[in-house]
Amino acid sequence: MEKEGFNTRAVGSGEIKDKRYGNVVTPIFENATFIYPNSSPERIEDWNTKDSYIYSRWGNPTVSALEKKYASLEGVKNSLSFSSGMAAITSLMLSMELKGKKVLSVIDLYGQTLSFFKNKFHSMTGSKIDLVSTDEINEMDSIPEDYGLVYIESITNPSIRVADVRKMGKLCRESGIKMVVDATFASPYNQNPVRIGADYVVHSGTKYLNGHSDTMSGFIGTDLNMERQFDMRKNLGGSLDAFQAYLIQRGMKTLGLRMERHNSNAMAIAEYLQENSKVIEVFYPGLEDSPYKKIADENLRGYGGMLSFRVKGGLDGARKFLFSSRIISPAPSLGGVESLSTLPVDTSHGSTSAEDRKKMGVTEDMVRFSVGIEDVDDLIEDISNSLAQID
Repeated sequence: MEKEGFNTRAVGSGEIKDKRYGNVVTPIFENATFIYPNSSPERIEDWNTKDSYIYSRWGNPTVSALEKKYASLEGVKNSLSFSSGMAAITSLMLSMELKGKKVLSVIDLYGQTLSFFKNKFHSMTGSKIDLVSTDEINEMDSIPEDYGLVYIESITNPSIRVADVRKMGKLCRESGIKMVVDATFASPYNQNPVRIGADYVVHSGTKYLNGHSDTMSGFIGTDLNMERQFDMRKNLGGSLDAFQAYLIQRGMKTLGLRMERHNSNAMAIAEYLQENSKVIEVFYPGLEDSPYKKIADENLRGYGGMLSFRVKGGLDGARKFLFSSRIISPAPSLGGVESLSTLPVDTSHGSTSAEDRKKMGVTEDMVRFSVGIEDVDDLIEDISNSLAQID
């Protein structure tokens, strides 16, 4: 039978339906603990432990249902959920067996990921991390043998550079090196990194997967065994609560529909911004003159709902834009149904050094825009009015 479509899987995969009650949606198992050992012949096992449920830090039926839905959309055999995106990233990186090898990572990273890599990872693991630009990663033809892992963001935050996941995946496989891809900006609707060469994919589920800016979560997806990652989650305690899992699962059912609108709205707005005299530069891979257009077409099914742009007037001009909007909220985070704008130098990259920001292409006049699902004409009018406030 042909594989079901994305939206069909988004709605139906992973759902727990008990015919005794006739429930249509997955119940919330708000339990800290469960009867154990469970000798019932009808017991349902935790898909991670292959044993009956015992304690919600280890596993929970509502959380398992969410993980199965995510795995279906990501196209992977195994997945784990976490209490935040950073819990997923740190748990994965601390669980990797590097055996004296170094890590090669892009420097174009979410600020907290960069902080973890630069300030904590070496002292916690003994492994060194080398940071290079996404452009350098894309230009590589081989990977030195002293590396044991490559870490990239498929669409970078906030400079919206696109990594060549397919090419790097091929190089990693040839060298026996593991690859981790943070695909938060792409979402599983626009990209499934494990299907094009990655060993692990991570997501901040706080963003597009939930889509409503009201929960926090993180995910790891892979076709590999996840015993070490499961043990790390159990020990560090970054487990997801059942009620949060219920909300995220509900949001995930409309991921495909939302992403279609995010993609189309962002494309229209990027094209508008290119023509506005108050805008210096627009960063969006769907634009024909984007240096990442070809790589995006080879690695993505859609260009996403994230874009950045530079405005005239420097930091003052950017702040004027930010706080002149009527519809677009000046707030960090991204991926929700509502449009949000932020200045990376004030939020996600405020603690990043000026030297690192320069390497990442993050300037004081840069606005990062998470395009929502509002009517695009209303968004463009709001943007036009806000840009008009810049001298």
